[in-house]
Amino acid sequence: MRRTITLGLSFALFAALLPAQHGPETVIRGTKRFQKRVMVSGLDGPWEVTWGPDQMLWVTERSGKRIVRVNPATGERKVAITIDEVSAPGGQDGLQGMALHPGLLRGTGNDYVYAALTYVDKNKAPDARVSDRRSPYRQLFSKIVRMQYNQATGTLSAPTTLLSGMPAGNDHNAQRLKFGPDSKLYLAIGDQGNNQLGNFCHPVLSQRLPTAAEVKASDFAAYEGKSLRINLDGSVPADNPKLDGVVSHVYTYGHRNPQGLNFGSDGTLYSSEHGPKTDDEVNVLVAGGNYGWPNVAGMRDNKAFEHARWAEAKTPCSQLRFNDLAIHPAVPRETETAFTKPMVSPLATMFTVPTGFNFEDPKCKGINYICWPTVGLSGVEFYGGFENGIPGWDAVLLMTTLKRGSLYVQPLSVDRKQAAGYMHRYFQSENRYRDTAISPDGRTIFVATDPGGLTESATGGVTSHMLDKGAILAFTYVGEGDGNSPAVISSGAQPQFTAAAKPLPAESKPAGATAPAFTAQQVAAGKKAYESYCAVCHGNTLTNGTFGTPLAGEYFRGKWVGHSAGTLYSKSHDTMPPASPGSLPKDAYANIVAYILDFNGYKTGGAALPAGGESLKKMWLD
Repeated sequence: MRRTITLGLSFALFAALLPAQHGPETVIRGTKRFQKRVMVSGLDGPWEVTWGPDQMLWVTERSGKRIVRVNPATGERKVAITIDEVSAPGGQDGLQGMALHPGLLRGTGNDYVYAALTYVDKNKAPDARVSDRRSPYRQLFSKIVRMQYNQATGTLSAPTTLLSGMPAGNDHNAQRLKFGPDSKLYLAIGDQGNNQLGNFCHPVLSQRLPTAAEVKASDFAAYEGKSLRINLDGSVPADNPKLDGVVSHVYTYGHRNPQGLNFGSDGTLYSSEHGPKTDDEVNVLVAGGNYGWPNVAGMRDNKAFEHARWAEAKTPCSQLRFNDLAIHPAVPRETETAFTKPMVSPLATMFTVPTGFNFEDPKCKGINYICWPTVGLSGVEFYGGFENGIPGWDAVLLMTTLKRGSLYVQPLSVDRKQAAGYMHRYFQSENRYRDTAISPDGRTIFVATDPGGLTESATGGVTSHMLDKGAILAFTYVGEGDGNSPAVISSGAQPQFTAAAKPLPAESKPAGATAPAFTAQQVAAGKKAYESYCAVCHGNTLTNGTFGTPLAGEYFRGKWVGHSAGTLYSKSHDTMPPASPGSLPKDAYANIVAYILDFNGYKTGGAALPAGGESLKKMWLD
């Protein structure tokens, strides 16, 4: 089914017949018109935004370690608390989910705010999958804390830990937190990015369920790839689902990276989840449900996805180079229909394509994932029930995306459990949209944006330029349109679009310049260091990371050819890792540069690449 329909068939009837599984071409440009206002910018990684009972927006700053309250009329921000124990070494950790107790400021004595965060615990056994003793992820865990709000001072008190020692890592943490209508906390935890990129030799645990012994010992390793249901004191609810004979915090399982979590007004629990190359998922979560990952992405249809088990490769995984476009023949794989366990199918997918789809679009110049059908679903919110809200949106889901800088709107069926028509797309821009909140009258949608990363450019390629960095944007409904005129009216001048790769300052090739010199031993050591510190942002193939610009292929050549190895070394040393630039030993930076050069076709030799110094400036990248 496509957008062109028989004139005699009403759109409402046709839409009701649509499957939940669409391709990208089925999305319709939204016709409603909005006035855009940049309410506040310069936030340090806004991640959760929610409307509070004090008529303020409450926002977590992922890397800023703060909860701030923002006045929606003036943009004035007030820091409610800075949580010093938050550890945010990468792009998918830090202070993330937040939930306000429904009794907050209602005179019930429950002036509580809950938050999910990552932290370092040196008293716990290190993650055996992290071999580098210096890695900030070696003893990184997640926890839920409770804080009490003081209305007189506008501040939150020191956090009290409710549940700690849960999984956290350098990728796919998820960590969306919601307060349920049953007075339970719900937390989404991702699969830690296993079986891909720098973690490709680690199996996904999303199908593994906790044992009774693990629950008794508060060993939460099996909570990867799960949603949790938690009592307000952190304990296990007695009526949680019994899975393999065990009652734990686990509510659902089989998840990849469920970054969105939201309850509808009737208590339906929705989740949005990152897919691999296809099939971001929008799910209805039901107690005890299995959602299929890593065996199934989207529907169980054998379309454009196979489960490749890298950790079980006949050739030792450590000797392989990860590539999900050309899976090594030593890696066992199986189709989706080989998975025969009962599972819950998505409400909708974004987006499904047939097997044989070309995942290497030349417009993306090697940064292929930006052009994949997936959009990077980051948040989901139920919209409906407003007396004078946006017309026609009686029961829809609002979904923010990271890759396409858009808000997608999915109509729901009468029972609110199924898709009921095509998705509509709004607010397209060069931004990474992280989360939404709704004004009490339903007329304004607030959207949080990332301060950096990669997304689709206005011309269809890739950009690292963000139009609104670390902002809360307010989109206020102003009326209906025809779909041809712009759906967003800006309240201010918009920055010009820029190319993804900013050129480096020009360098003159020095007299006596030589090719870069480095050894095979440096390349091997650099690969390990790169996968520990760099792969989560730049990708395991050096071109498929979500936060860092490519370090291989056409992008690398366009930026670095005509410059010295010394400039590349200095850039690496002065900016990496993002949380603590220059913190690695100098030889580690030299090894990482050697690995990058080797990956780009420069040849190894008998002389080592020096860790800085004048000789590096004479090594020229031709």
